[in-house]
Amino acid sequence: MKDISRRGLLVLGALAFVVLLLALPRGRRDARTITRDASFRVGLVFDIGGRGDKSFNDAAYIGLTRAERELEIGIEFVEPGGAEDREAALRLFAARGFDLVLGVGFIFSRDVDTVALDYPKTRFACVDYAPAFKDGAPQPIPANVTGLAFREQEGSFLVGAVAGLASKTKHVGFIGGMDMPLIHKFEAGYRAGVATTCPSCALHVAYAGSTPEAFRDPAKGKAIALAEIAEGADVLFHASGSTGHGVFEAARAASVYAIGVDADQWDEAPGTVLTSMLKRADVAVFDAIKNAKNGSLTGGMLVLGLAEDGLDYVHEGPHAEHVTADIRARVEELRAAIIRAEITVPTK
Repeated sequence: MKDISRRGLLVLGALAFVVLLLALPRGRRDARTITRDASFRVGLVFDIGGRGDKSFNDAAYIGLTRAERELEIGIEFVEPGGAEDREAALRLFAARGFDLVLGVGFIFSRDVDTVALDYPKTRFACVDYAPAFKDGAPQPIPANVTGLAFREQEGSFLVGAVAGLASKTKHVGFIGGMDMPLIHKFEAGYRAGVATTCPSCALHVAYAGSTPEAFRDPAKGKAIALAEIAEGADVLFHASGSTGHGVFEAARAASVYAIGVDADQWDEAPGTVLTSMLKRADVAVFDAIKNAKNGSLTGGMLVLGLAEDGLDYVHEGPHAEHVTADIRARVEELRAAIIRAEITVPTK
């Protein structure tokens, strides 16, 4: 009997994953295809929390569906039921010959690397990609992988400046999801922004946990928020995925301000949300797809910040009704200074 090739095993594994997807409970997976131009297909695998988080995943979905409309491509997306499904979902798209395979979230980084090495002719991209390290040194990124990343500290600096200007108690809070370097960037930028506009403000910081589950624990988010409110915080910024839903609940009950993250989260708690730090995952996803389709997407890291319009904060329209003209003017001065490199925002 002939030996089964490695590629054959990979295809069999992908077919097995189709069966797994069909067996998952509704709400834990979502796969569909919208095809206008079947000659170019994009497969996207969502992060923990999935669609409906009104944050990072939903922003990525906006970019994906915008590409479907404007670029007339075929798309398919999957929400894996657990960590064990991530690599299998990526492998499924690659085995089926998709032109671009996208993972949303830093936890996909090693999965993307692994699958990309097995499918060198397929283009991969990962939002919030983190290069692998060995003995303290970054390792080469596979040639067919584009890492999409952000200078989150810059957007967090802006909302930190807003918090410092808006606080009445001179106490503000930060609630992080997973205690990890990526979320430390949010904290560092926020801390620096607060210190710039309110040097006398005290900052209260806590994290929901040390695993990815910390991004979907609203009860823990509410408990942390209530503790920081008890310490005097009247503006709370969360960088915690759906854990932030609990932060909004606590802020609303205590009549203090909350700051959303990744997307405009006003609708989560109208009147309570002071502003939101916008991390334009929609822009990163759309641009990656557009460049992949026209053949200009290259490997390596692509990092977006304020200068590239990859980050922003809600400062106009009815969802910024509590951001006064004076606050907006001061923060816009700081934005310009960051873009001109007159201010370097710390990452930790």
